[in-house]
Amino acid sequence: MNFSERFTEDAVFILIAMIVAAILGWLLNWWGSKSRIASLEDKLASLNREHANCSSKLSDTERKLKECEARKSRPAAVATPVVSASPKVNFDADAAKAVFGKKIKLDDLKIVEGIGPKIEGIFNADGIKTWRQLADAAPSKLKSLLDAAGPRYQMHDPTTWPKQAEMAFDGKWKELLAYQDRLDGGKE
Repeated sequence: MNFSERFTEDAVFILIAMIVAAILGWLLNWWGSKSRIASLEDKLASLNREHANCSSKLSDTERKLKECEARKSRPAAVATPVVSASPKVNFDADAAKAVFGKKIKLDDLKIVEGIGPKIEGIFNADGIKTWRQLADAAPSKLKSLLDAAGPRYQMHDPTTWPKQAEMAFDGKWKELLAYQDRLDGGKE
């Protein structure tokens, strides 16, 4: 076999090998892109589900915010339900004055250590106007009212306030004073 025949056979073999390699490369690339597309489609479906979940939570939050704003914008007389049968208050102004050394008014929330005129006003605006209502309020609700009133009120800890209001409601003036003597700014 002469040189030109040998060169032609080698060139054909190299050409066929290159064509086969190109076809294999294209097939591998096509196969890999299909799996990447499937992976990206799965990721897109997951993100769409997450987006729908977040949108649902957002609309719930917006609805709750509107309800809260509507309650705040109603006059206090409308926002506070009228209770037909109020519980009996054991209030004896003379007994309270004898223990505290000053005149105490019925349902004065300021008798509770830690509550001053501003905080009493915050609670009154939300419908907490009596010792019974304060005694029945969850400390977490009281804390959320304080937090909503701004940074000036966020430092207060209302944990003991319902207990103090319960004692005032029950007319347990000596117990209330003794309990308050153990407190530090309304905190145990």
